[in-house]
Amino acid sequence: MKRTPKDIVDSSRMISRRALVVGATQLGIVGALGMRLRSMQIEQADQFRLLAEENRINMRLLPPARGLIFDRNGIAIADNEQNYRVVMVREDAGDVGEVLARLTELVEIAPEDLSRAMEEMQRRSPFVPVTITDRLSWEDVARINLNTPALPGISAEVGLSRVYPWGADVAHVVGYVGPVSDYDLSRIDDQDPLLQIPKFQIGKTGAENKLERTLRGSAGNRRIEVNAVGRVMRELDRQEGIPGKDVQLTIDSRLQSYVQARLDGESAAAVVIDLENGDLRAVASAPAFDPNLFVRGISVRDWTGLNADKYRPLAAKAVQGTYPPGSTFKMITALAALEDGVISADETVYCPGYTDVSGIRFHCWKRGGHGNINLHESLKQSCDCYYYEVAQRVGIDKMAAMARKLGLGIRHDLPLSAVAEGLAPDKDWKTSVRGENWRIGDTVNASIGQGYVLASPLQLAVMAARIATGRAVAPRLVRLIDGVEQPGGLGESLGLNENLLRRIRASMDDVCNHQRGTAYRSRILKEDYRMAGKTGTSQVRRITPEERAAGVVRNEDLPWERRDHALFVSFAPYDNPRYALSVVVEHGGGGSAAAAPIARDIMLQALYGGPPPLDAYPAAVRDRIAAQQERINARVPPGATGSGRA
Repeated sequence: MKRTPKDIVDSSRMISRRALVVGATQLGIVGALGMRLRSMQIEQADQFRLLAEENRINMRLLPPARGLIFDRNGIAIADNEQNYRVVMVREDAGDVGEVLARLTELVEIAPEDLSRAMEEMQRRSPFVPVTITDRLSWEDVARINLNTPALPGISAEVGLSRVYPWGADVAHVVGYVGPVSDYDLSRIDDQDPLLQIPKFQIGKTGAENKLERTLRGSAGNRRIEVNAVGRVMRELDRQEGIPGKDVQLTIDSRLQSYVQARLDGESAAAVVIDLENGDLRAVASAPAFDPNLFVRGISVRDWTGLNADKYRPLAAKAVQGTYPPGSTFKMITALAALEDGVISADETVYCPGYTDVSGIRFHCWKRGGHGNINLHESLKQSCDCYYYEVAQRVGIDKMAAMARKLGLGIRHDLPLSAVAEGLAPDKDWKTSVRGENWRIGDTVNASIGQGYVLASPLQLAVMAARIATGRAVAPRLVRLIDGVEQPGGLGESLGLNENLLRRIRASMDDVCNHQRGTAYRSRILKEDYRMAGKTGTSQVRRITPEERAAGVVRNEDLPWERRDHALFVSFAPYDNPRYALSVVVEHGGGGSAAAAPIARDIMLQALYGGPPPLDAYPAAVRDRIAAQQERINARVPPGATGSGRA
């Protein structure tokens, strides 16, 4: 087909338009490439220069600030302090040994820290930072930062570390933190990535352990850019973690410190309960230990010394220790019998100094006996034979039920390590646990807190609190979590006959305030603060008939571990009880001589909120008390008036 001139013109125009579109597109692409090249070569030159040097982007976890622990007055008893440390990332270090050798030329590092770090790096992934050493000075950090190019994989960081300003005084309550270990990881079901950070601190004992999730918080992270020699070039972004929640305990740190000082030199425990709400004002065990030793990982020498001590400083005796309650159990036996109606408060029992039961002779502590004696006198003078008789009438099952109602034989729910359940035995317990039938002799032994009966100082304090109030007072240790009030332990009525409780309380009053009472020498003279209580002495050895015939060996003449335990429970003021307490002195001898004076001193300190006047004490002991107060006040830590997050 022959093309006309018009067709040729139209075709030329179409080709020109296509060429224009293609040319414009090519020009646009070239322009965009030019702009991109300009941006890369001029505007982003620094960034790509760093990338050309084989920079990399690292993600680092940021440990959150651990929640603080305060006493009831807002004084920090578990605080945080700044801690400079040096860490190494193995995959960035190259020759680890050579880098560590250079590092030791700049800062002093203990050989055991180096060995531990090398072992840690072999166990951990190569990209996980491992702490080489901590507690560095600012001068050490500056030297490391100046020499970073010669220390690939090494960086200095600042973090937080736990510190306990009140030291041993709060050790058994607060507990302590320590570096997370493989053993910790094996026994807890917790996928928190924070636990993979070497030397990350977690609670090991006490409230630190039981409130771990509350105190720990959540991790943050940061992205950092480092060059080929490991120098941090810049921080790209940071997301802070969520700090742990602050916790306020019910403990009064100054009273707690006083109690620890008063128990000094003894293997003992004491517990003070506020009767208005069940708050534990003091929970002390002696001897104690410095929890700061554990924060970084305790040395073998310190650990061996603590474990070898026969007085067991690591044991929280106030809640873990269980002891035969001795004569402090007599109120339980009496209440069980009175409530059951098998004996009246005025009925007398004859005490010749012993009771024969099924061919076995059970002795009273008073060799010549007390003669005819009623409930009131039996508690005041702590007659044993009265309770041997009463127990046979009421039986062990009702005694055990009363013991549990008053707080023995049950585990109280507290955020502390190994809170003991104790034992309020009955017939079913012996059959199921020991495979034996209960015997009448077991009941007689239990009536005075011996035999199978076991109670902790915490449980004995709860018992005293419930007798004093008639309510099911429950101990409370945590007052606030992140400012939120926690449930109190005021408790409902026990449902016991109030008239019978008054008879028991009146007898306990005479224990301390009547001349024939077993704790008369430990009375409080201030009428408004008059104390009621009960002494107890629990045997840890069997006295043979031959020894009784020849004369029972005095406690002070026996080896320490064969002496009787000394116990005392009390409440005050008698007319309007505010506090109840218990004291147990391991192998202390008689409760009236060893435990009651300590309890009197602690009670006065609690009632007065500080050192009481000397005229609150009997005149015969005032000089000794004055010297004691001076000694104790000199060692009480000053504490702090409050603390914010470090």
